[in-house]
Order: sequence, then structure tokens, then C-alpha cells
Amino acid sequence: MNKIEIKYCKKCKWLMRSSWMAQELLSTFEAELDEVSLQPGEGGIFEIYANGTRIWSRKEQAGFPEITELKQLVRNVIAPDKDLGCIDRKANKTS
Repeated sequence: MNKIEIKYCKKCKWLMRSSWMAQELLSTFEAELDEVSLQPGEGGIFEIYANGTRIWSRKEQAGFPEITELKQLVRNVIAPDKDLGCIDRKANKTS
């Protein structure tokens, strides 16, 4: 079962950002994802987990992920062979 958890600070008003990211992930990984959950918290938290592995921490990475970067991080955990189309082609041009 492939699961994404987005933990966000409700006091910081990051619900909209979290729900937008969840929508983007559900659209991109509709065949691969079984669940996406939004978990309100406090203390400035913004963390994203894929199958229990933390793939993003706002505090550690000093900000929020770009949506293309987030999709690549999620893909690497839940569907390593999935082609992300233009996201992958763009990443390969800059390498």
C-alpha cells in the first residue's frame, strides 16, 4: 500500500499549500497511490512522508519543495520506474 502523509502547521495556515500538493500528487500518481493524508500540527512543521520515509522537512531543507522536485521524491519511493514526462526531461537537460 502506497501512502503519502503531509504534516503541516495549522497555526502557520499551511493547509492550502498542503492540500494543493496532495492534489498534485494524487493527479500524478493516481494509479500508484492508495492514500494521501493531511495531518495538522503545530510548531512550524511541514514534513512529507512516502511509505513512512520522510522525504521532505521544511526545517531541514529550509523551505518548501518545488512541486516538480516533490513529484520526483515521491516517485523515487513509490514508483521508481514511473516516467514523469516533461519533469524528467527538464531535469535531464539541466544535468
